[in-house]
Amino acid sequence: MSCSLDRCSMLMCRSNKSPWVCLTCSSVHCGRYVNGHAKKHYEDAQIPMTNHKKTEKQEKVQHTVCMDCSSYSTYCYRCDDFVVNDTKLGLVQKVREHLQNLENSAFTSDRHRKRKLLENSSLNSKLLKVNGSTTALCATGLRNLGNTCFMNAILQSLSNIQQFCCYFKELPAVELRNGKTAGRRTYHTRSQGDNNVSLVEEFRKTLCALWQGSQTAFSPESLFYVVWKIMPNFRGYQQQDAHEFMRYLLDHLHLELQGGFNGVSRSVILQENSSLSASNKCCINGASTVVTAIFGGILQNEVNCLICGTESRKFDPFLDLSLDIPSQFRNKRTKNQENGPMCTLRDCLRSFTDLEELDETELYMCHKCKKKQKSTKKFWIQKLPKVLCLHLKRFHWTAYLRNKVDTYVEFPLRGLDMKCYLLEPENSGPESCLYDLAAVVVHHGSGVGSGHYTAYAAHEGRWFHFNDSTVTLTDEETVVKAKAYILFYVERQAKSGSDKL
Repeated sequence: MSCSLDRCSMLMCRSNKSPWVCLTCSSVHCGRYVNGHAKKHYEDAQIPMTNHKKTEKQEKVQHTVCMDCSSYSTYCYRCDDFVVNDTKLGLVQKVREHLQNLENSAFTSDRHRKRKLLENSSLNSKLLKVNGSTTALCATGLRNLGNTCFMNAILQSLSNIQQFCCYFKELPAVELRNGKTAGRRTYHTRSQGDNNVSLVEEFRKTLCALWQGSQTAFSPESLFYVVWKIMPNFRGYQQQDAHEFMRYLLDHLHLELQGGFNGVSRSVILQENSSLSASNKCCINGASTVVTAIFGGILQNEVNCLICGTESRKFDPFLDLSLDIPSQFRNKRTKNQENGPMCTLRDCLRSFTDLEELDETELYMCHKCKKKQKSTKKFWIQKLPKVLCLHLKRFHWTAYLRNKVDTYVEFPLRGLDMKCYLLEPENSGPESCLYDLAAVVVHHGSGVGSGHYTAYAAHEGRWFHFNDSTVTLTDEETVVKAKAYILFYVERQAKSGSDKL
């Protein structure tokens, strides 16, 4: 195998980004998020196979499996998923060891020289023309610390929700202590020991690093260390669910902010931000914080007994809404598939708020009948949040497996109108129910425990694609084709002539 494993092969694009090596022929090509030559290599290898019957020998040589030369993860294009097992002879592990030996070989100094040149060229590639003038691409990627793409996609999405991000970036960076240590700076980092960590501080540092225009990716290892300490579910390096991580992250930020941060009272910080007024706060587990002030909404859960007609109403706060993809759309995998109607975000929202009859496992305890009875349930939105987070439930359990619903769901970039889902729409202004898309998290692959997460986000009128350490400019047409997993919509502030959903 050649030691030149840092560029896309000759006659291709010669890209130095995201090199993948074919485990059949050892050729190196760029990944699908660069120019997709690794995937094209696999597709080209299938063409001769379509004209005659496949033999057992031919079946084995189809260039289906490749390895990332940076992270050493293995991917199968036929299965469209990452591979975790090895051959009986352990050949995949031998390739990993060979790549690692190359990395640590006598060519190290030469590779350092190449990396320096690549960093300079990557800095030049971060220049683009906007309105005739050249500006710097200010976005910074996040290093993958070992299957941490789930965390990176969420962090990049939250960093592009301006009001939320600005709040944390403006927090005091140090703790002012009393007595002999007064005035000394105390940063909450791993060097201080296991019992003195602050999720808010490490989150603040990460957000500050993401838009400083650095040409090298930022490593969020200090934040990940704190995540390990306070969120045991995310310890280790296995793939995790991005939505689950987002909920844990927001919940723990909320709890830490309730107790004050760096010696500054939470209430003082909230009062200093005039846009987060008391009328916009939604309390979840205690007093309000910036988390509930921005993401917090209120649902009305209405249950009716089908026997006596007794109605029960309950108000539930929420930070996001989890929406089912209606069953009639679950076989529709791509946007261009013609059989049947297109599934839209409106279909998912309607399914969430429509009246439904509870099944036998969810019988309602009627206080009038004094026993469990059949009933109907309906959700209304009593209060909309400033940032509406919509989670599409793409993973569901069968008897033994958690499968993915790969249906394409059409969603609007602008003008998502939530008025028809409100409990009292007549009390809302004409613009207060309109939302514009700020970020999208996408899951690539077939299973929740595998695959890869990336994110699209809008910043100062331009769309970016965040794929771990790689950040690229993209366009709206590419964004709307994505199979969204989590959508972040921001409440529209100014009037616009954009079309509604």
